[in-house]
Amino acid sequence: MSFLEEAPTEVNDARGRVAELRAIREQVLAGPSERATEAQRAKGKLTARERIALLLDEGSFNEVEPLRRHRATGFGLEAKRPYTDGVITGWGTVHGRTVFLYAHDFRIFGGALGEAHATKIHKIMDMAISAGAPLVSLNDGAGARIQEGVSALAGYGGIFQRNTRASGVIPQISVMLGPCAGGAAYSPALTDFVFMVRETSQMFITGPDVVQAVTGEKISQNGLGGADVHSEVSGVSHFAYDDEQHCLEEVRYLLSMLPQNNRENPPVSETSDPADRRGDVLLDLVPADGNRAYDMRKVIEELVDEGEYLEIHERWATNIIVALSRLDGQVVGIIANQPNSMAGVLDIAASEKAARFVQMCDAFNIPLITLLDVPGFLPGVDQEHGGIIRHGAKLLYAYCNATVPRISLILRKAYGGAYIVMDSQSIGADLTYAWPTNEIAVMGAEGAANVIFRKQIAEADDPEAMRTRMVKEYKAELMHPYYAAERGLVDDVIDPADTREVLIRSLAMLRTKHADLPSRKHGNPPQ
Repeated sequence: MSFLEEAPTEVNDARGRVAELRAIREQVLAGPSERATEAQRAKGKLTARERIALLLDEGSFNEVEPLRRHRATGFGLEAKRPYTDGVITGWGTVHGRTVFLYAHDFRIFGGALGEAHATKIHKIMDMAISAGAPLVSLNDGAGARIQEGVSALAGYGGIFQRNTRASGVIPQISVMLGPCAGGAAYSPALTDFVFMVRETSQMFITGPDVVQAVTGEKISQNGLGGADVHSEVSGVSHFAYDDEQHCLEEVRYLLSMLPQNNRENPPVSETSDPADRRGDVLLDLVPADGNRAYDMRKVIEELVDEGEYLEIHERWATNIIVALSRLDGQVVGIIANQPNSMAGVLDIAASEKAARFVQMCDAFNIPLITLLDVPGFLPGVDQEHGGIIRHGAKLLYAYCNATVPRISLILRKAYGGAYIVMDSQSIGADLTYAWPTNEIAVMGAEGAANVIFRKQIAEADDPEAMRTRMVKEYKAELMHPYYAAERGLVDDVIDPADTREVLIRSLAMLRTKHADLPSRKHGNPPQ
């Protein structure tokens, strides 16, 4: 009996019916044909069931509606009614915790979405929201099933509506393992995290052929919407990997750091890394000279448990780092300026990247640690015309709106509006610490001296000597390490070597923090 034939109906006893059921299930598990499976593997891709096996704990998958078939007619569809209708849905566990998922089966109708296909996805999304557990989509589909017309498009609408309803309620992760074109690309964009695999996954609204027809530009699928493009240029993808196995392994790692829903805290992990471990190496990692670059990742490694963290958007907006890690076993979200890239300035992309991360952490009860070494916002016509004001305001809004524990640490520079935006005490940080190398000011001493003492410098016999003297005076008067602490804008100036212990003790105190926002339907964040 082939995969597409009707199941036999001339069985009258229970044993016969069970045998019939087993035969049908074997067909479902086998898929449409060996030829289709070979074609999938020829593209360097795993089958949907192989992907599910890699994602979930062994033997934990429970499939929902494996016998579903479409009811569409016309264009030969009535003769092709495969089980599953091209999408596998169900639940299982990752590290022992429940996770819901759906996985497109490209071997059936190219994974294209029809009415029955969409209904299965809607059902599993509703189940995930009701159960309060993460939802993972393994995407490998060719878009809407054209033969089913507007019914297919309505199916996407139902997915988008549920993505939005689940936003901030349960973690949603999209794993791109094949093509995702047209309106289908909006579902991943509505989720919390997007994973992609190089060479085999692409995302775009209009494909290369349409682009060439409309604009004359010739470009490949990967050049238009491949993993590297979306992880480095557009920022659509948070993670990009070379193969599906590594990708799905990292999805499991990410899930281990997220709560099941917005009513729970992230899971606590045992650690052998002492809470009071000193970080004397930090004294040498960060140069006292504010003009010298260093790698903020090394600071993060020194502070967190076992030096392990998961960086998000690693290759996009590299002047800021956002990462999930643990301090004394507790999950934390880290936002840190990166002096190794553009001196750590804030620009449009960095502001958007950090704002979305802050919102995600706040939604899922993840405390925020902000590491400041920021010279300001990036000046330039492109930035101003691109809307740095409204994009920078996104980060400001995200921090001001966050009710999770918030701790900021100023390592060196913290100048101007960028200092305020990066979770300063004045916008609601619960605790603010600084190292003795900190410089908190409206702007750098050189720029400030040029403004304040412009007349004296211009009239001096030796302008350069006068400028040097004024810079020194400004630093001594307004930029010494204890200026902000003396005014209560910094809670304490600490020894860098004690930073890990100070952060862990502070988080322990803030664990029971409760903060209510004003009663409102929702805010109107800057766009």
